[in-house]
Amino acid sequence: MLPPFSLEQTIEKTAREEWGRILAALVKTLGDFQLAEDCLQDSIVSAMSHWQKNGLPNSPAAWLMKTARRKAIDRLRRDKNFASKQAELSYLLDLENQPPGEDQSDMIPDKRLEMIFTCCHPALEQKTRVALTLRTLGGLSTDEIAHAFLDKSEAMQRRLSRAKQKILLSGIPYQIPEQALLPERVNSVLSVIYLIFNEGYSASSGIALTRADLTEEAIRLARIVRQLLPDQLEVSGLLALMLLHDSRRFSRSGEQGEMISLENQNRVRWDYAKIDEGCSILEDVLPRQQVGPYQIQAAISAVHAQSPSWQETDWSQIAALYELLHAMQPSSVVRLNQAVAVSHAHSLEVALKMLDEAATDGAMDSYQPYFAARADLMARSGNKEEARRCFLRAIELSDNAREKAFLENKITRL
Repeated sequence: MLPPFSLEQTIEKTAREEWGRILAALVKTLGDFQLAEDCLQDSIVSAMSHWQKNGLPNSPAAWLMKTARRKAIDRLRRDKNFASKQAELSYLLDLENQPPGEDQSDMIPDKRLEMIFTCCHPALEQKTRVALTLRTLGGLSTDEIAHAFLDKSEAMQRRLSRAKQKILLSGIPYQIPEQALLPERVNSVLSVIYLIFNEGYSASSGIALTRADLTEEAIRLARIVRQLLPDQLEVSGLLALMLLHDSRRFSRSGEQGEMISLENQNRVRWDYAKIDEGCSILEDVLPRQQVGPYQIQAAISAVHAQSPSWQETDWSQIAALYELLHAMQPSSVVRLNQAVAVSHAHSLEVALKMLDEAATDGAMDSYQPYFAARADLMARSGNKEEARRCFLRAIELSDNAREKAFLENKITRL
């Protein structure tokens, strides 16, 4: 039996799971990102002392929401522009005076979709849109977001602060755009959702290989956006891609939490309900001939998911799909992944040439998967010394303990 959560763990878990929902509702009420985030953070600090004395409330999320509103009332009353804040204050007081319902969690309206489109407004730079939504909706820390962008934490903090200020001063509306304006923001929304998923699928730091809370949240958000935009087929493509990737979650770790490569995974442990759903979505959207990058990536994942074994994987089809993806979305990362497929479908020599090509612009110099892939190809070609050097560089570039251990084991097996 697992030990019970400590108070600190309970608060951290509640904050992580409910952060986006509570913050979105607060922003809708206050119209001020920074004020809402500060009040929510204050309420989490208060929870540490109050819950220690009085025990956990029936609905921790509702307690945090109510406390955050009271913190906002206090801040508004102390504000030097108090007179101009009367409307917000009056509304908050009305909310405070409402009798609690039987299910207090229902007091928190789900405004996360409005938050996504606010964060993805065209007035914000693309990188800022993604970073801000990761912070406000995904609940990722500034350090985690900085890692995703290979930035320093201080620089990312400044970027987030400027974004919140711009939304406030520019009067960017907190709402779902009209139908005619939706397509221009869809790509940003999908980028955000996929980054949230990727942080959960392969945690950038810590001792856990995955973070199911983030992968599940990304899938949930994709379902909502798909319902809203049924004709945007890349939304369906992204949902299919995440379902197919997530279907392998339980086979990616061993009993001790150790990382297991796709080649050695027990396919009996794959979630075939997710595989069936992902493939069904693809069968629906691909014939419509509006193919985009997410649909191609989902098709690649589907080939893996439908292969009875590693040896029976159709690597030639995967390599061809990567070639199509590269034509749509040229990048060194796509070429890297194609090279791995080519190494299994055709030859190691051709694959290594492709890796050399991918590295010519310097984009791979600090990209951990590049060195892990190169090490694997070198080991398979018999160049153990170069393989060891690349494995060591991959370990150096990794912040995840499970991933480091996996790569160290690879060196031992050389």
